[in-house]
Amino acid sequence: MSKKTVKFEYEKETKNSVRYQEVPESGQAPIMGTIYVQKWFAGDSKVLELTLEKKD
Repeated sequence: MSKKTVKFEYEKETKNSVRYQEVPESGQAPIMGTIYVQKWFAGDSKVLELTLEKKD
């Protein structure tokens, strides 16, 4: 198992959600790219961090 924390920054709002763009680590390709989070959860957050865990 391995864990990775991925940082996302606010990009724009849509009708019911907020779009965030991944900030990849220096020299690495994005893991997820863009994510959409529902407005009720995202609130006014400009930065989100997601922790991904791979299980074998």
